[in-house]
Order: sequence, then structure tokens, then C-alpha cells
Amino acid sequence: MSNRPVALVTGANGEIGRSLIERLHADGRYRIVTLDLSPLPERYRPLCDETYAGNILDRYLLDQLAAHHEIEAVFHLAALLSTRGERDPELAHQINVEGTLHLLRMAQTLSARLDRSVKFIFPSSIAVYGIPTLAEKRALGRVREPQGLEPITMYGVNKLYAEHLGRYFMRHYRALSANTERTARLDFRGIRFPGLISAETVPTGGTSDYGPEMLHAAAQSKPYACFVGPEAQIPFMAMPDAVAALMGLLDAPRESLTLPSYNVGAFSLSAAEFATRVKNAFPGAEITFAPDAARARIVDSWPEDVDDTAARTDWNWAPQYGIDRAFDEYLVPSIRARYQK
Repeated sequence: MSNRPVALVTGANGEIGRSLIERLHADGRYRIVTLDLSPLPERYRPLCDETYAGNILDRYLLDQLAAHHEIEAVFHLAALLSTRGERDPELAHQINVEGTLHLLRMAQTLSARLDRSVKFIFPSSIAVYGIPTLAEKRALGRVREPQGLEPITMYGVNKLYAEHLGRYFMRHYRALSANTERTARLDFRGIRFPGLISAETVPTGGTSDYGPEMLHAAAQSKPYACFVGPEAQIPFMAMPDAVAALMGLLDAPRESLTLPSYNVGAFSLSAAEFATRVKNAFPGAEITFAPDAARARIVDSWPEDVDDTAARTDWNWAPQYGIDRAFDEYLVPSIRARYQK
């Protein structure tokens, strides 16, 4: 059996998870163990040491994972996203908060047992921000980590609270315990992603998915009615940069990190600008705007861009896919090829 340490990936069947599995396998430092509600597709199983189908709310299962695998890094990707979270807020809380708490407890127990900090990489979101009005949104511009933290969705509330849970486990866990100073605490590292766009997976109705939905509809010569107005603007990122950010944060020296959770950015554009780029790539594209008031309000509460100076300074974050490269080299060729098969 290999003596390489184990990286646990929860939510491995999602769009980030599958890309991360490929990157971790290519990197070669970790044996990969995955956990998801649904079985991992055959394509990805050879890349993993073990794959489990199960629920992050199952504490017994998590204890078994910790008992059978010497996990040194956790990528906790499992979550109920914003649109579904608004339809069932209680379920969102269970998965996004209670599930995260179970994983943090498991990682803390492992840290104490191994007597070294288990790294806990937590993808958060721009949904943690909640800007009351469009005028304030425009005035704020590129939002820094401490600003505008009044989320209006259950998903955003869950993510922000989970960031605080991670900070607690890392810095203050059981502060009144007699032996607290002798117990290794987990090493929590949060990363606030903008809207993510993948060329490999079909969008699943997320609140920021209007951009990728435009691309997939245009590639299939289908009309698309955008659920936000043309002026709606948030930051986006191509999936390869998202995976690179996770790996960059994983590798950063602990002493260089000044924040428990970091913004990362790549490019920002309005829905109208997104539509223009899609039409340039697919000249016959039919894109109209039919805003859904509730979903549009959520998008409008998120920053038009993020200030990621801290990530660039602390762990040398730098996106490789600006807006032109993201469209011209990654998104358009891959999505076009997907539907020409």
C-alpha cells in the first residue's frame, strides 16, 4: 500500500469535484478518497484510491472514513446551492451547516490523533455578500473580504456561518479545555469563489448560471431567455482557475495566510456583455432578457467584482484565464465541440 497521504474530496461528483480529482491525480502527492451522495462515474474511479456513496450528515460514515484513511487534506465541496437552498432552506441548513460541522469535527479529531494539522479547504462563495441596493453595489465596486457581509440567501448565510465555524475550529476550539494548548487544531482555509463556468459540465440551474446557460443554448441553436436583466453584473471564473486556486491555497505556507477566507477573482462582466460575447462566437444565437424578479434580486445583491489583493499577496494567486482566454480558448471551443458530436 502506498504511504502517500490521503486527500478526501466531498461532493466529488460536482463540476468542481470532477476537475479537482483529475488535478489531484495528475499532481500525484495524495491518494484520493471521494464521498458523494451518488456513485462516482466509471471514468473517475481509476483515479481514486476509494470512492464512497454516502451522506455527509452520516456521522458514523465519517468516523469510518477517518478510521480507515490517514486523511491529511479535506476538500469539502459538498453543498446545496443557492437556488435549491431557497426552495428548501431547512435542508440547505442541514447540508451546508450541519454537514460542514460534521466534517470539521472529523478533521479536528484527526488533527489531534495525528498530532498535526489536517488542512481543511472550504469553497465558499460571493453569496456571503449582500449589498442592499444597486447604488451601493456600484459605489462599492471591487468588494474586500470584510465588506457587505449581509447575505440574503440561505446558501449565503450558510457559507458565511461555515467560514466562522472553520475559524473557530482553527483558532478557538474548546478554549476552556485544560489541554487545549497541547491539541493540534485543524488548518482551515476558505476561498470565496465568484460564478464558476465549466466547459465540461452542463449548468444545473444555479443562480449564477445564466452565463453558461447562454453558451450551452447558443451551441445547440436554442433560444435563451436570461433570468436577469442586461445590466446585472457579477464576477466569473473559468473552472481551471478555480481548481488552480484550490491547489494554490492548499500549498500556501500557513504562516503566510492572514485571513481565514479569501476572495479570488478573474473577470467581471454584465449579462449584456456576456450575451455579446456569446453572439460573437455563435452568430445565430437568440438571447433575450426576461428577468425573474426573485433570482435577479439575488444576483443584484452580489458584488459586481471582488478585490482579491489579499490572495495575490499572501499566496500568489493569479488567474490564468482572463475574459478573452476564458471564452476563446476554453469555453467556446469545448462547448461547441460538445454539441457537434
